[in-house]
Amino acid sequence: MENLPVIVKTGEFYRAVSRVSEKLTGLKRQTIGRRLEDTVLSLLEYEVMAKNAARQNTAPYLLKACALVELAMFHLRILAAENLVSPTTIQQLQAELLEIGRELGGWRKYSQGR
Repeated sequence: MENLPVIVKTGEFYRAVSRVSEKLTGLKRQTIGRRLEDTVLSLLEYEVMAKNAARQNTAPYLLKACALVELAMFHLRILAAENLVSPTTIQQLQAELLEIGRELGGWRKYSQGR
Protein backbone atom coordinates (compact mmCIF):
# COMPACT_ATOMS: atom_id res chain seq x y z
CA MET A 1 0.00 0.00 0.00
CA GLU A 2 1.15 3.48 -0.84
CA ASN A 3 1.61 5.92 2.02
CA LEU A 4 0.10 9.39 1.89
CA PRO A 5 2.57 12.31 1.84
CA VAL A 6 1.49 13.44 5.32
CA ILE A 7 2.28 9.98 6.70
CA VAL A 8 5.71 10.04 5.07
CA LYS A 9 6.36 13.53 6.48
CA THR A 10 5.28 12.43 9.95
CA GLY A 11 7.64 9.46 9.77
CA GLU A 12 10.50 11.78 8.80
CA PHE A 13 9.47 14.15 11.58
CA TYR A 14 9.60 11.29 14.08
CA ARG A 15 13.14 10.43 13.00
CA ALA A 16 14.18 14.08 13.50
CA VAL A 17 12.50 14.20 16.92
CA SER A 18 14.17 10.95 17.90
CA ARG A 19 17.61 12.36 17.07
CA VAL A 20 16.85 15.45 19.19
CA SER A 21 15.58 13.31 22.06
CA GLU A 22 18.73 11.17 22.03
CA LYS A 23 20.82 14.30 22.66
CA LEU A 24 18.87 15.28 25.77
CA THR A 25 20.43 14.36 29.07
CA GLY A 26 19.13 12.00 31.73
CA LEU A 27 15.81 13.02 33.20
CA LYS A 28 14.91 15.40 30.35
CA ARG A 29 15.30 12.55 27.86
CA GLN A 30 13.03 10.34 29.96
CA THR A 31 10.40 13.02 30.46
CA ILE A 32 9.92 15.64 27.74
CA GLY A 33 11.94 13.72 25.14
CA ARG A 34 9.93 10.53 25.65
CA ARG A 35 6.61 12.42 25.73
CA LEU A 36 7.40 14.17 22.46
CA GLU A 37 8.38 10.90 20.78
CA ASP A 38 5.26 9.14 22.09
CA THR A 39 3.06 12.00 20.88
CA VAL A 40 4.51 11.84 17.37
CA LEU A 41 4.15 8.04 17.29
CA SER A 42 0.50 8.39 18.32
CA LEU A 43 0.05 11.01 15.60
CA LEU A 44 1.44 8.56 13.06
CA GLU A 45 -0.87 5.84 14.38
CA TYR A 46 -3.99 8.00 13.96
CA GLU A 47 -2.94 9.02 10.46
CA VAL A 48 -2.60 5.38 9.44
CA MET A 49 -5.96 4.53 10.98
CA ALA A 50 -7.60 7.44 9.14
CA LYS A 51 -5.99 6.32 5.90
CA ASN A 52 -7.43 2.84 6.27
CA ALA A 53 -10.89 3.88 7.50
CA ALA A 54 -13.85 4.45 5.22
CA ARG A 55 -14.12 8.13 4.26
CA GLN A 56 -17.14 8.71 6.51
CA ASN A 57 -15.20 7.25 9.47
CA THR A 58 -11.97 9.25 9.14
CA ALA A 59 -13.10 12.38 11.00
CA PRO A 60 -12.52 11.09 14.58
CA TYR A 61 -9.02 9.88 13.70
CA LEU A 62 -8.13 13.14 12.00
CA LEU A 63 -9.52 15.17 14.91
CA LYS A 64 -7.28 13.25 17.31
CA ALA A 65 -4.33 13.62 14.93
CA CYS A 66 -4.84 17.40 14.81
CA ALA A 67 -4.94 17.52 18.61
CA LEU A 68 -1.69 15.57 18.75
CA VAL A 69 -0.04 18.10 16.42
CA GLU A 70 -0.96 20.81 18.94
CA LEU A 71 0.40 18.71 21.79
CA ALA A 72 3.67 18.07 19.95
CA MET A 73 3.98 21.82 19.31
CA PHE A 74 3.53 22.39 23.05
CA HIS A 75 6.35 19.92 23.77
CA LEU A 76 8.60 21.76 21.32
CA ARG A 77 7.82 25.05 23.07
CA ILE A 78 8.88 23.50 26.38
CA LEU A 79 12.17 22.38 24.83
CA ALA A 80 12.71 25.91 23.54
CA ALA A 81 11.72 27.62 26.80
CA GLU A 82 14.15 25.51 28.79
CA ASN A 83 16.94 26.00 26.22
CA LEU A 84 17.32 22.24 25.81
CA VAL A 85 17.59 22.40 22.02
CA SER A 86 19.06 25.04 19.74
CA PRO A 87 16.64 27.69 18.46
CA THR A 88 17.44 26.74 14.86
CA THR A 89 16.50 23.11 15.46
CA ILE A 90 13.29 24.13 17.22
CA GLN A 91 12.34 26.41 14.32
CA GLN A 92 12.96 23.65 11.79
CA LEU A 93 10.90 21.14 13.78
CA GLN A 94 8.09 23.66 14.27
CA ALA A 95 8.02 24.42 10.53
CA GLU A 96 7.79 20.70 9.71
CA LEU A 97 5.05 20.21 12.29
CA LEU A 98 3.08 23.19 10.95
CA GLU A 99 3.20 21.67 7.47
CA ILE A 100 1.95 18.34 8.84
CA GLY A 101 -0.86 20.22 10.62
CA ARG A 102 -1.84 22.04 7.42
CA GLU A 103 -1.98 18.79 5.48
CA LEU A 104 -4.08 17.14 8.17
CA GLY A 105 -6.43 20.13 8.19
CA GLY A 106 -6.88 19.83 4.44
CA TRP A 107 -7.49 16.10 4.71
CA ARG A 108 -10.02 16.74 7.46
CA LYS A 109 -11.94 19.25 5.34
CA TYR A 110 -11.88 16.86 2.38
CA SER A 111 -13.17 13.99 4.49
CA GLN A 112 -16.05 16.13 5.74
CA GLY A 113 -17.07 16.93 2.18
CA ARG A 114 -16.20 20.62 2.21
